[in-house]
Amino acid sequence: MSQQADRAEALFYSGANCAQSVLGAYAEQIGLSASQAARLASGFGGGLGRQRGLCGAVSGMCMAAGLLYGYESAQDDEGKLRTYQMVRLLCAQFQAKAGSMICAELLGKTGQTETARAEKRTPAYYESRPCAGLCRLAAQLLADYRPGDEAGQ
Repeated sequence: MSQQADRAEALFYSGANCAQSVLGAYAEQIGLSASQAARLASGFGGGLGRQRGLCGAVSGMCMAAGLLYGYESAQDDEGKLRTYQMVRLLCAQFQAKAGSMICAELLGKTGQTETARAEKRTPAYYESRPCAGLCRLAAQLLADYRPGDEAGQ
């Protein structure tokens, strides 16, 4: 396993949300401070603000992937194509291994939570959800990615 996968899991267990955990695992590599990465990803936890939509680990993975390998210019059609192919590949790999990219499905819950308030992080909390492993998975998929892997996506 990669250092990023270990770091993503550790960040989740320290109280970071899934997106913060994965993006934070790459913060130094992409030139962000830990606090910048945490703030950037802060709204993506719980499937976008606890709405149980797109998994935060996937969001963090895609943000980090874009910062590492994405395009800058809106006129860079080839860069845009490569970036979208990369994201599609990473997401397909995540979905194949995790079974879904949707937070509610991964947690075995239905739809948006009733409250935006995050649950207290307790041993029971960590034991009841797959999030630490999903953060590890997302960080590892990006660590294993090599530019050019997306060809054909």
